[in-house]
Amino acid sequence: MKIWVDADACPVVIKDILCKAADRTEIHTIFVANQFIRTPPSRYIKFIQVSRGFDVADNEIVARVESDDLVITGDIPLAAEVIDKGGVALNHRGELYTVENIKERLNMRDFMDTLRGSGIDTGGQAALNQNDRQAFANHLDKLLTKNKRK
Repeated sequence: MKIWVDADACPVVIKDILCKAADRTEIHTIFVANQFIRTPPSRYIKFIQVSRGFDVADNEIVARVESDDLVITGDIPLAAEVIDKGGVALNHRGELYTVENIKERLNMRDFMDTLRGSGIDTGGQAALNQNDRQAFANHLDKLLTKNKRK
């Protein structure tokens, strides 16, 4: 198992949780972004910088992800592609994307895009709060524990 991070929009607090988890569990964690992301020195943490462009980082992750890898992303279309390849996707708020819920999430995303495109202010997501951080850390820990048992 590897952890792939869609790092362009990854909150710093989530990045910190992931880096600590990588060292604690000795799981290779790769941050992918089109701009430089500072990562702590570790044999388990790597950074890949891709060129700028629409979905370039997402495409890099999809090309490299393998079955049972974990991808951290808030990007629902990326999560859908990861699931199609047999991977696991978790968002920054600790919500696991699954075969059972990804189509619903894609439909809602498309619906909200349509509303925004017609000029309706949908307000966007609330800022990441302590409950979100805790939910993320708890779900990450469950996934890492499950992986360790394999």
